Amino acid sequence: MKIAVCDDEKEIRDMFAEKIGKLCPEADLSLYQSGEELLLSDKEPDILLLDIQMPGKNGMETAKELRRKNKRAIIIFVTALDDFVFQAFDVGAFHYLVKPFDDRKFAEVLQNAIEQSEDRRGLEDAGRKGEMPSLIITTGGKHIAVNLEDIVYAEVFDRKVILHTMDADIEYYGKMRELEEKAGDEFYRIHRSFLVNFGYIRKYDATTVYLEKGQALMAKQNYQGFVKQYLRYNQRKGRR
Repeated sequence: MKIAVCDDEKEIRDMFAEKIGKLCPEADLSLYQSGEELLLSDKEPDILLLDIQMPGKNGMETAKELRRKNKRAIIIFVTALDDFVFQAFDVGAFHYLVKPFDDRKFAEVLQNAIEQSEDRRGLEDAGRKGEMPSLIITTGGKHIAVNLEDIVYAEVFDRKVILHTMDADIEYYGKMRELEEKAGDEFYRIHRSFLVNFGYIRKYDATTVYLEKGQALMAKQNYQGFVKQYLRYNQRKGRR
């Protein structure tokens, strides 16, 4: 497990190093004093504790650049301010710790991050074996796994992604683009706000896709691409 701390204050870095050493002694720990130093490193952390207020690149700018090369890192922002909490969702932050916090809270957040990192690694291994992976999301303060094959369609509404399954609708803060990349060729982005699962389509036309549960709007410019991909999907499944 590779854990990194990025904070411009040495005493804060040392404090985190001590806490992490006690909670996760087997961790491969790296300490950085600036966002620039972190971004220049060849090491890609599994978990990153990141300060927001730093000279040069602040934590939010650093996280955005980091995401371009490391999409799987679990980012925990650590700051004295809560002004950036909504921006944290834009870079897929796992948690937003506001100083001061006690040891119990830190231990809880770090343990949850470690568990999620291990879950992600297991899902990636399953994907390499050809199994359809699950999606780990955070909703209502809990981390849950949703099987991608159970998603009928997804939509974006009010900064949230809503996953529609046959049994429930699940909301979480996230980006449709990231879900689209995770879902692969079993799904198609028919509109900037809608991602549909080919396996649940009943019928479609140039404006709407009708699914076994609900319906989704089709963007005119996406129609031809959708039809081609849907035909390929049916060929893969041996359908006519």
